[in-house]
Amino acid sequence: MAFDGITIANIVTELNQTITGGKINKIAQPENDELIITIKNQRKQYRLFLSASASLPLIYLTETNKPSPLTAPNFCMLLRKHIGSGKIIAVEQPGMERIIRFTIEHLNELGDLCTKYLIVEIMGKHSNIIFCNEEDQIIDSIKHVSAHMSSVREVLPGRPYFIPETQSKLNPFTLTEELFREKIFPRPMNVAKAIYTSITGISPLMAEEVCYRAGIDGGIPTDGLNDAERVHLAHTFLRMVEDIRDGHFEPNIIYKGKEPVEFSCFPLSQYQDYRSVSYPSIFPVLETYYAEKNIVTKMRQKTVDLRKIVQNALERNVKKYQLQQKQLKDTEKKEKYRVWGELLNTYGYEVELGAKSMEALNYYTNEMIKIPLDETMTPQENAKKYFDKYSKLKRTKEALDTLLQETGDEIKHLESIAASLDIASSEEDLIQIKEEMMEYGYVKRKNTGGGKKVRITSRPYHYISSDGYDIYVGKNNFQNDELSFKFASGNDWWFHAKGQPGSHVIVKSKNEELPDRTFEEAGKLAAYYSKGRQAPKVEIDYTQKKNLRKPTGGKPGFVVYYTNYSLLIEPDITGLQQVQ
Repeated sequence: MAFDGITIANIVTELNQTITGGKINKIAQPENDELIITIKNQRKQYRLFLSASASLPLIYLTETNKPSPLTAPNFCMLLRKHIGSGKIIAVEQPGMERIIRFTIEHLNELGDLCTKYLIVEIMGKHSNIIFCNEEDQIIDSIKHVSAHMSSVREVLPGRPYFIPETQSKLNPFTLTEELFREKIFPRPMNVAKAIYTSITGISPLMAEEVCYRAGIDGGIPTDGLNDAERVHLAHTFLRMVEDIRDGHFEPNIIYKGKEPVEFSCFPLSQYQDYRSVSYPSIFPVLETYYAEKNIVTKMRQKTVDLRKIVQNALERNVKKYQLQQKQLKDTEKKEKYRVWGELLNTYGYEVELGAKSMEALNYYTNEMIKIPLDETMTPQENAKKYFDKYSKLKRTKEALDTLLQETGDEIKHLESIAASLDIASSEEDLIQIKEEMMEYGYVKRKNTGGGKKVRITSRPYHYISSDGYDIYVGKNNFQNDELSFKFASGNDWWFHAKGQPGSHVIVKSKNEELPDRTFEEAGKLAAYYSKGRQAPKVEIDYTQKKNLRKPTGGKPGFVVYYTNYSLLIEPDITGLQQVQ
């Protein structure tokens, strides 16, 4: 979810409940665009984290501290001088803007009580932290914005502070049903877009949520709604505004599998099929969501080079496979040449010298066929020419059958490595995948000297089924081989997504008959940790370990089985217990 005005409203509500009336104890600036302000209030200590990062602006209370530079930056020193022991009088949000305004009282050098404002603007790349006096004149800011950088507003010491009105949006707190209908529905666009482009502080996600709650498709044009639907939509939106005004928030994070998809201050009805985790406060939601998102983002960044190598190799092999298939199709002519050669040997004595063709009865089909001839050659020489073509195409077919098998296996192997990169959740997982890629020549092995082998610390995922059975999930081909052929016993059960790359899943059966629920949960894991995890349902093959065979010379993760059962299941592992 975007850091919209609703999130800011939730933050302001909670900050007023926690730090308003508190005394500033410490100010630190760990990064160029970050502040950590320690506040003591009602015998409790709070750390307020403020970030004006262009890529990820944030504000939340946290228990985590960050190391600061030995020499504090100028902006930090200025804040310490003015409000180092100040008292937070109020925390406010102007309208539904993505702005938080801290009113701080402090004593100046003469002992007089003064008021200052610390203003945090959470506005994407335009985010800033601005320090103003009581006349709303800028004393300084964490980022300076000159006229060369912005034609809308300068953010420099001595300049007046104001909120730029660049979009002329409506304040939701002053909105009435009549004004909502008057401003939203005449706009020539879809309903959701009309809402979030017309009203301050509303993100596309919340605009879609309002539409969903009203039972309306947010993608339909505004003129596609009848009068009753318009009234219902306006009432639904105004009810949400009332909840914001009254501070009735329910912070939560929406997960798809293990990956956080969205966060919100209200329950998201549009994600009712996903797992929702509720929190008592918006602050752990922000800290958890962005920390988990950061892990996913970092892993994707770390796998970029490996993915590129795999993708390039895949594209080369797919082209090679298509060319080999075309060449194989050309070899289908070989039988025709053999028949022509035989017929020429049988009937060639009837052909006149210099003839360009011969008609003869094909005794295989009992049909007359016309055989082209090289008039410079005898019938016997023409026959030999066709037998030579037949022999050559036969040898080509035999070679292509082998090459197609090898290329097909190579493609499957590369697809399985790509699936392993999707499954990888830590740098340790990537080390093992890279080791496999080096072993098979996709990545050049660096000569580190001493011949030390890379230490592998990555281990398969371990789950406990609802019925108490241990389930193990391989993260890559090496782990899949280890689980299937060394770890699993004969009566343990093996699961894998049918016809697509994915993890080998082993259920330790304890030599007992597994309950149906355990079969289903293992199937869900096999579906989730496969290339088909985005599909509504995935077909899973499962069999006992004793039915598995490793093909001679087969690449890691390749198995053969001739006896199996199948199930069709959703790739949803919500609620499954993972052992850390």
